[in-house]
Amino acid sequence: MSSTGSTTDLTAPAEQAPAGALATAAPAVPAPATEAANVPAPEASAPAGPTGVLSGRERIDALDAELIALIQRRVAVSGGIQAARIAEGGRRLDLRRETEVIGRYTRALGRPGTAVAMALLELGRGRV
Repeated sequence: MSSTGSTTDLTAPAEQAPAGALATAAPAVPAPATEAANVPAPEASAPAGPTGVLSGRERIDALDAELIALIQRRVAVSGGIQAARIAEGGRRLDLRRETEVIGRYTRALGRPGTAVAMALLELGRGRV
């Protein structure tokens, strides 16, 4: 069985998120008009990033929403790969490929990466 048809291809060019896609920067808002053109609006001098627990949690919630959307896309791609592999007479699962994915996540995230990879693989198999 070939490792090119896989339930877990994270590197398909058409499915990759653009560079910096997980960044959640707010759109630039024009500064209100001031009497002196040289005086910046108060918002312009405020530091970027979370200023407390609530804004930090809002950023985490936004990142979680993006991760969920990416995982759903990954599951859809995995289903298409499985269907193609079966149509070509192959097996539904490619255990060698799954081992590669687990290794990649473990190297990148340490021991918890193994659990992340296993969860993603399970979702991709449609056995939740």
